[in-house]
Amino acid sequence: MDEALNLARTLQQICLAHGLKVSCAESCTGGLIAAALTAIPGSSGYFERGFVTYCNQAKHELLGVSQETLAAVGAVSEEVAQQMAAGVLLAAKADLAVGVTGIAGPDGGSEVKPVGTVWIGWCVRGGMPQARCFHFAGDRAAVRAQSVLQALQGLIARAKAL
Repeated sequence: MDEALNLARTLQQICLAHGLKVSCAESCTGGLIAAALTAIPGSSGYFERGFVTYCNQAKHELLGVSQETLAAVGAVSEEVAQQMAAGVLLAAKADLAVGVTGIAGPDGGSEVKPVGTVWIGWCVRGGMPQARCFHFAGDRAAVRAQSVLQALQGLIARAKAL
């Protein structure tokens, strides 16, 4: 978690210097991104809100993820990660957002989407959402921890570009 806290501090510094607000939507990480962002004093100056949308209905109701998309490609997909990130920006007064959906294990994987498959989407206000697929190794805790690190690194890169 030290690495996540260091990344969160970096993100905080960039956001505070530029007046940016961040929000997140989490599924497989279950609030770990929000926990990392709010573990640092002064986080209320840049962290706007977080959603833990573990089930598909929550993704739809709170973030506007399309039920058709969920049915067609499943929750662990590029489209859902993008819609989660974009949905956060619609629900929050943030400038950038991240959405994470994946299979942390130990079960739930398939041949097409094995355990460790995680899609992370990022979106900046006024921009198009982007997503990337990761295949993390290790147990449930390792997959979740690696997801948090990648989510934060992506937020930092986008914050620097604003």
